[in-house]
Amino acid sequence: MHLETFLAQAFVYLFAAVISVPLAKRLGFGSVLGYLIAGMALGPAVLGLVGGEGKDVMHVAEFGVVMMLFIVGLELRPSLLWRLRRPIFGLGGLQVGVTGIAIGGGLIALGHSWQHSLAVGMIFAMSSTAIVIQSLSEKGWLKSEAGQACFSVLLFQDLAVIPLLALLPLLATGAGAGAAAHDGPISHLPGWLQAVATLGAVAAVVIGGRFMLRPIFRYIAASKLREIFTASALALVVGVAVLMQSVGLSPALGAFLGGVVLADSEYRHELESNLEPFKGLLLGIFFIAVGASVDFKLIGAQPATIAGLTLGLFVVKGLVLFILGYIFNLDLRDRTLFAIALAEGGEFCFVLLGFTVDRHVLPESLAGQLTAVVALSMAISPLLLMFYEKVLSRRLAKQHKKHKQDTIDEHDNPVIIAGYGRVGHIIGRVLLANSIHATVIDLDHDQIEFFRKLGLKVFYGDASRLDLLHAAGASSAKLFILAIDDEAKSVEIVETLQRHFPNLPILVRAAGRLHAFEFHKRGIETVFRETLDSSLEMTVAALRHLGLGAYEARRAIRIFREHDEDAVREMAKIDPEDDKSYIAAARQRIDALNALFRQDPDIDRKDMGWDSDALRPASGEK
Repeated sequence: MHLETFLAQAFVYLFAAVISVPLAKRLGFGSVLGYLIAGMALGPAVLGLVGGEGKDVMHVAEFGVVMMLFIVGLELRPSLLWRLRRPIFGLGGLQVGVTGIAIGGGLIALGHSWQHSLAVGMIFAMSSTAIVIQSLSEKGWLKSEAGQACFSVLLFQDLAVIPLLALLPLLATGAGAGAAAHDGPISHLPGWLQAVATLGAVAAVVIGGRFMLRPIFRYIAASKLREIFTASALALVVGVAVLMQSVGLSPALGAFLGGVVLADSEYRHELESNLEPFKGLLLGIFFIAVGASVDFKLIGAQPATIAGLTLGLFVVKGLVLFILGYIFNLDLRDRTLFAIALAEGGEFCFVLLGFTVDRHVLPESLAGQLTAVVALSMAISPLLLMFYEKVLSRRLAKQHKKHKQDTIDEHDNPVIIAGYGRVGHIIGRVLLANSIHATVIDLDHDQIEFFRKLGLKVFYGDASRLDLLHAAGASSAKLFILAIDDEAKSVEIVETLQRHFPNLPILVRAAGRLHAFEFHKRGIETVFRETLDSSLEMTVAALRHLGLGAYEARRAIRIFREHDEDAVREMAKIDPEDDKSYIAAARQRIDALNALFRQDPDIDRKDMGWDSDALRPASGEK
């Protein structure tokens, strides 16, 4: 029994999101899979609470994709977009073209007409922007090589929707071929006028965004009413989407273009923060609608056909993506993620399939099967990404580490540095500048290759291995600097060094207090927490801005550092899992620090005679 009222339907969708998403994230599934499962449970095949209104909901929820692309556009300055032109048009263009040909050729081999096969191939070349961007963002993969490749391909796919809408009607067969099911505002115009109108709409977005929107937003911001700014942001996205749709272009592409135009605007962050909640909510409803649209009756009636088509989609598309990843120099882990992330169908597939039925390109029965395949592939995609995260990435990482270790030919250097990333390479460069040579070991093969191109000598190897430490000269070295960012591995290396080279001094990098506790428990005194110095320097700047002299500010952080370092050594003796004892000790140390500052000799903090920085202008010193 379907719920008929709008409020009842809204309650069901929102309540499903509130229940399913936190549960799915707690189980490690991610929010996208939570939304999809909720939609399947609410749909006609299970509870039947939603279903009849699915298409209407999908049309509303697709606006979440439009908003998402607008926000993505806000993050892409035109200069950055120009730098990404090779992966966007090279990798993206090849993905759409090769995937379309591969899928179309497979369908021709199965006996389908070339028109149907080509149409399906082009449609199935699309992937889900919403699922991929959301999932990669949640897992922190969007900035990786694979994430940037995925983004470039998705962007090209969105651009490709425009020519697809123009090309698909040319493949129409039978009665009514090419007839428009819905007349648009410019559909009655001659072709050349339609082209002019389309270009004019794009130009209006670019020119208006560049020259007209800034003074408008400046006027709105002067009102200091946040709700008006939010309303104007929504009006902007809706207006651009309507304008693009009226000339037959993708609303999502128009929104993306509008975002890019405003990427250099001073109102970029305000627009993003105002639209983010609407985008997230509408995307959630979109995923629930996708889950509810899975036609389990059709799947049950034709299980072999639907399963075969879905498997074929993943295999063919994934294989094409994997090969392209290899051609574009992605390493094994990145191209595996690249292939898995983009192998599903996308939200534009629903739009294009409906378009092909309206234009008599595909029969309704075939489009129904393909719609089920797309919905099923989108539901499976988060599971595949979870499988990659939990299983494949770890195995591939182990294989990556099995890369043949270098033969170390430096045995007499006084210093050994393990880890040559953001901490280790600074230490190494300063030592080298002072004519102190170090033997450098790192496990990141890509990073090693980069530093070798700069003329720096770095050896690939695992510093926890005893044979490698002997080869590096640990028995005769004067100092070992441990600067890797893997907490468990760094503790393992310390234990190996203490067991076999007990007289070798060790300086260690710790990620935080708990990591530092592990080193202090093992008797390591020279522990450097990686954020401590930058935090203290920022504290000095804050105190100076608030009127304290340089002497007083430096004295304050010196007192804090000495007290905090002593506290870390003492609290290392307490089990962090014993919350009651740990919190009691922490509170005691906080009270002791406050008392220490209160008992400090009373120095007039306004007396600039203590401030050497204040005396410099008077003395002429710079």
